[in-house]
Amino acid sequence: MNQVAIHRLLAGKSLAKPSKKDLPALFEKRLAANLTLIQDLYYSLYPGQDAAFEELPGMLGKLFRDRPEDLRFQDLERLNEGAWYQSEKWVGMQLYADRFSGDIRGLIDKLPYFEKLGVNFLHVMPLTRQPKGENDGGYAVSSHTEIDPRFGTEADFLEFTGACREKGVCLMLDFVVNHTSDQYPWAQKAREGDAEYAGYYYMFPDRTLPDLYEETLPEIFPETSPGNFTFIPETGQWVMTVFNQYQWDLNYTNPRVFLAMLKNMVVLANKGVDVLRFDALAFLWKKLGTNSQNLPEAHQLIALFRLCLQVVAPGVAILAEAIVAPREIVRYFGEGRLAGNECEAAYNATYMACLWNSIATKKTNLLYRSLADIPSIPESCSWINYIRCHDDIGLGFDDRQIEALGWNPAAHRRFLLDYYCQRLEWSPSRGVLFMYNPVTGDGRITGSTASLLGLEEALDSGNAADVETAFDKIVMMYGVILASAGIPLIYAGDEIGMLNDYSYLREKDKENDSRWVNRPIHDWEAVAALDDPNRLPSRIFSRLQSLIRLRRKLPSLGGGKSVLHHPGNEHLYVFERKAEKGSLLVVANFDENPQVLNATWVRNLGYLKGSAYTNLVDGTSHSVQSALLEIRPYGLLWLKTVDGAGAK
Repeated sequence: MNQVAIHRLLAGKSLAKPSKKDLPALFEKRLAANLTLIQDLYYSLYPGQDAAFEELPGMLGKLFRDRPEDLRFQDLERLNEGAWYQSEKWVGMQLYADRFSGDIRGLIDKLPYFEKLGVNFLHVMPLTRQPKGENDGGYAVSSHTEIDPRFGTEADFLEFTGACREKGVCLMLDFVVNHTSDQYPWAQKAREGDAEYAGYYYMFPDRTLPDLYEETLPEIFPETSPGNFTFIPETGQWVMTVFNQYQWDLNYTNPRVFLAMLKNMVVLANKGVDVLRFDALAFLWKKLGTNSQNLPEAHQLIALFRLCLQVVAPGVAILAEAIVAPREIVRYFGEGRLAGNECEAAYNATYMACLWNSIATKKTNLLYRSLADIPSIPESCSWINYIRCHDDIGLGFDDRQIEALGWNPAAHRRFLLDYYCQRLEWSPSRGVLFMYNPVTGDGRITGSTASLLGLEEALDSGNAADVETAFDKIVMMYGVILASAGIPLIYAGDEIGMLNDYSYLREKDKENDSRWVNRPIHDWEAVAALDDPNRLPSRIFSRLQSLIRLRRKLPSLGGGKSVLHHPGNEHLYVFERKAEKGSLLVVANFDENPQVLNATWVRNLGYLKGSAYTNLVDGTSHSVQSALLEIRPYGLLWLKTVDGAGAK
């Protein structure tokens, strides 16, 4: 039983109709329920550091008192509901405010657009203060809580979060937990020689320890920011900068850093943020002789953040931004006594990468092997499923799974880079290489969904058949994640088939970061013409809109129950979402040729009425003419059980 379940038990009947006078008492119960575990975690990280721990309960009490009353009632509603983020009603979109709508007030104006599409879960990229010029797409923060004037004012942001609550929109915001910009007040004080704030970072007087760290630390951005340390002329010291030279890594071995960041986190939540996306959380703890990723102490630290947040704001969830090996990802939900007590949600990065692998190979064998190898996640937790995001596509497959298919892992990754990054003449993809390392051959892929799936190439060549193929691929990929267990996340622009944006090559602070190719300015001219059903953006929007509406009407798509089926056809991906009434069978064909499925097997599962079936994806009815059910090239089927048949 995780702590949230204990909180519900302790709250008892008062959760059903809580009154204002219940709020402080329920806070005290949550604090009492979590304090022993909080204490154990704290002292496992900070033995003998009593002074900072003694401040913690008082800090939590003040942060709770500062939490607006309507948010405290919302916390109790969500606590009563349980795993509220598992509902089939949630459909997300990720966006940059400035590139999507100009600023925060623009986001308020665009809320009807999200409603029209069916989106009610927004991940808005960093809005807090950040340096001008290079800032890692906003992830070099100069404040964790103050809104950057480029996006609006504090009042604008509070109006936005209030409008989201009024419309039932869940808001996810980044909490850049691993580092700050070099312009952060703490960094500025450290640069000025303040010893206290120098202790907030990893700072060294010479290269002795940095060189020892470098022996085992990988390079994240080898092309633009080689190495993991940057020299600070003002102090004559070296500071750890794992990502970019202007991003200073926080030193969480200092308990004062934990307390300060805990306060920042809850202050942000108290502004009306529903989900906190913990950025780069795999890197939180550094240790000589290791790669300083996914260390046990990092998991303990994240659980400590989570348990403290539960006490103050139990209706706020944490998302793990951990783009790591498949078996490492699930550890961020918590293990052992921390099972279900770390992050409520995590990016399903392995799933995303495997879907792109299936597009390139036209086969689903690596997808099946990888999914079968990922351990089950706690019942109270959820995946975030996505096709594209603001970042690159990493090829973090498990080499064992690639080798089991008889492939060479390094050669296979080279093939994927070649296929997607315009190094194979026959490939329709228009991706761009990101952070290619010629020594190791490692690299990542950038590009918009539409361009990676061949739409840009098809439009440039004027090939109408290829345009339709690209359309089918887009629908298939998004249809898969909309039906998968977890919250589906659409990257802004994908809903209207936006292509790569090469304008970043003309901007000095972006030209060396090819991820900007898939961060376009939103095409509101295409949106204005959505009423024209013959335009391609309108067709893509309409199909995704229809699938979203369907998803929200299918209880089988809530929760985490999903069954993989092996159809005996390496081009097909088949899974079932189980429910007592109205289970759903999803079939996706990753091949350019028609493929078939055993119709008797489909009938026995309850998805054929005689020989007839209806594909919910496009509303068309069909009849099986033989013992085989045919799926067209890049076709997608959503089949609902007939006559009320359900889970077996």
